Order: sequence, then C-alpha cells, then structure tokens
Amino acid sequence: MEAPRIIAAVTRLVRDVGIAEELAQDALVAALETWPRTGVPDNPGAWLTTTARRRAVDLVRRRENYARKLEEVGRATAFAYEQEAVPDPDDIDDDLLRLVFMSCHPVLSAEARAALTLRLLGGLTTAEIARAVLAPEATVAQRVVRAKRTLATRDIAFEVPCGPDREARLGSVLEVIYLIFNEGYAATAGDDYLRPGLCEDALRLARVLQSLMPKEPEVHGLAALLELQSSRAAARTTPDGAPVLLKDQHRTRWNQLLIRRGFTALSRAEATLTGGGPGPYVLQAAIAACHAQAHTYEETDWPRIATLYGLLAVRAPSPVVELNRAVAVSMAEGPAAGLTIVDAVAGEPALRDYHLLPSVRGDLLERLGRAEEARAEFVRAAALARNEREREFLLGRSSPSGD
Repeated sequence: MEAPRIIAAVTRLVRDVGIAEELAQDALVAALETWPRTGVPDNPGAWLTTTARRRAVDLVRRRENYARKLEEVGRATAFAYEQEAVPDPDDIDDDLLRLVFMSCHPVLSAEARAALTLRLLGGLTTAEIARAVLAPEATVAQRVVRAKRTLATRDIAFEVPCGPDREARLGSVLEVIYLIFNEGYAATAGDDYLRPGLCEDALRLARVLQSLMPKEPEVHGLAALLELQSSRAAARTTPDGAPVLLKDQHRTRWNQLLIRRGFTALSRAEATLTGGGPGPYVLQAAIAACHAQAHTYEETDWPRIATLYGLLAVRAPSPVVELNRAVAVSMAEGPAAGLTIVDAVAGEPALRDYHLLPSVRGDLLERLGRAEEARAEFVRAAALARNEREREFLLGRSSPSGD
C-alpha cells in the first residue's frame, strides 16, 4: 500500500526509479526484521519512507558518481535523515504526480509508459499488468526493465512539466490513472474482488490533475468517471466480498457525495469542450452518469448508453469497447442484437484469454433461453478468471440452480 509513495519520495533523491524501487523493497525487509521486536510504529508509512530515504542517502554517499546528486540532496534530506519526521502528505502527493509524469515521458513508448506506471504506482505484478493491457507477461516484463533503464540513462527530470511538454504526456498520464483505477475496481487476480487503495490513489491523482489543468475536458472527464464509478463501491460486493451485478445492487448504498462530485466534473468537462467533440473519458463519464441518474436498473436509459458507446467505439476503437457496447445494445434492442456484436469480436486475439468475453456471451445466451450453452460459457469464463472471487461467482452462474 505504501510502495508508490516510498518510491516517489526516494526517486526525488536518487533520480532513478529502478534504484528507488529496490530501496523501497529494502525498507520493507527492514520492517519485517524490526517490527516483530519493536512493534508496529504509529505511522508505518512514515517509518518506511524515512528508512528508505536514509538508505538512499547512504547509497548516494557510497557512490562517487552520485556525488553531484548528494550535494543537491544536502539540506533537504538532513532533517529527515536525523529525525523520524512524518512526511508532509501534500509533498507525497506531489511526488506521486511527478512520478506519474516521469514514467510517462515521451522518450518511452506508449506501452512502456503504461506498464512502468502500473508497476510503480499501482503496485501491480507483471501478470496483473499483462491482464490489464492484454499483452503477454514476457513482453510486459521486458517493457518495464527497458523503461527503467531508459529513464536512468537519459537522466529524465523528476518533475511535473509545464506547457506543451505537460500536454504531450497528458494522454499517457490519463491512461495509466485509468488503468490503476480499473485494477482497484475489479482486481485481475487475488482473493479480493476490489482493491480500494488503488481506486483512492487514482481518484486523488485525477483530482490533482484537475487543479493543474482546469481547461482540459478529458482531465475533468476522467475525474468525473472515477467519481461516479467510485460511488458504487459499497454496493458492488456482498458482506463476504462476492461480486454483485449492477442490476442487483442496492442503489441506496451508492455514495451521493461522489455522484454529485462526478456530475460537477462532467459539467466542467462539457463546458471546456472545443469543436472536436467529447473524448473517450468524457463519453465514459456520460455513460456512468446515465447509470447514476437512474433510480432503478429498469429506469436506465439504455438507448442513450448504446449511442454513447457507439461514439466511444469511433473515438477509441477496441474489442473491449465493442464488448461493452454489445451489453448496452442488448439492453436497448434485445439480447440477440447484443450477441451479434459479441460474436463479431469473439475472434479478436486481444480477447482470446479475456474472461469477460465468455461471461458476457453466457449472460446473453441465458437471456435468450439457451441455458446449456450459457452454462458452458460461464464455465469457460471461470477457467480464464484469475480473481478467486470472480471465479467463484462465474462457477455459481454455471450451475443449474444459478447459485
């Protein structure tokens, strides 16, 4: 949970994300050795950050080629080195944002930017990143290693850029914040369906971006989307952590404050739109707003959602968008229409191991009364799912009783 903040704080000192990640891991090892004897400190995050910073200073002092950087560190780190200081939360958040922009430097490929940021800020494993970006694990591992090496050898500045440089990196920054949120919203692997910490980190970064770039509609669009999606968190799982489908969620548990924040951000996005029309995040936020406006599942404006997904498919075409559009079309025009879209993208290589493809297809077949075919699809989806909660849920749907 603390890894991204520690990595960001140490990167400020050593200017090398690879070394910063190693020092963060060293701090965790030190905690595992120390805390059983001394007890867990009142502020574990501050302890870990201070320990990592101390090790960073020691490393700089030992290496002659870091002499210049040690001079830069100087007085800024002396107090933290000598005392168990509690890091300023605002500084930490600034460092996280700097780390995002550094990881999204144009010297890296778009794929490398996404993989590195998910690794450093999302704390995702190689396997989880591979699932998130629909790429082989070996490819993702190579991207992360090469990205760290490139940032180190090019001596990329640890900063939030200004003007054109900031705008040039904005697309990648928005993408990785979105991917971090998605991993928290529906974890690709593990025993927990949700990872709230990732959602909170992504939402906080989106809000910081809003203050930095108030005239960018896609920034407000992403913030609106994350606010609205976050509003459903309490209703998305049962007390024991099992997933709850949208149609079965108790909407009284949706967070009205976050919904209002989402509507406000969406209004700002629409107010800053130019002649190019809404971008992908504004469109997705508009879709989320349709759900938030409906008092019940039955009142949802599915024709509008299907239309918005059609626009999204033009602005940001992908098999996953088509899969989501199929669901909306099935609700607006019937399951047969949705199944036609699903079958049209079923052969896409990117969806070959994507468990939501057979899951969606199973749902549509079930609604068409083709129970045996539906059960087979749910079994296939469960076999592909790496999240234990989701696997159990899908297996439950595959049973004749549906539980």
